[in-house]
Amino acid sequence: MDFSEPPRPPRAESIVPMINVVFLLLIFFLMTSNLAQPEPFEITPPQSVSTTKPEVEQVLYVDKTGRTSFQGNEGDAALSALAAISGTDSTIQIRADAGLEAVALARLLNQLAHVGFGRVELVVAPK
Repeated sequence: MDFSEPPRPPRAESIVPMINVVFLLLIFFLMTSNLAQPEPFEITPPQSVSTTKPEVEQVLYVDKTGRTSFQGNEGDAALSALAAISGTDSTIQIRADAGLEAVALARLLNQLAHVGFGRVELVVAPK
């Protein structure tokens, strides 16, 4: 009769180090990624005493020369993209540079009215 201890089964590999590496990689990629789309060009908004926050998600960027950008489209392509969404949403947010001439902004507002936007929110910086 054999009274010796039966052989133990080999220990399974621990999965904890692999989980640690996966979480460290996840944290690394979250910290280094861009979650928001960057602005297409540098804009310095005009200053105002208004404290009202913009409520619209659709943003049209306008630089000081009058160049427009909307969802990666620039110039006339931006206005065409705006025309495509004007049926579902009649409000647009404009992030215009403070150096933009009022005549160029008035011309742009006229174009937006013809495309179908009834309300425009101008983003300003607090004074």
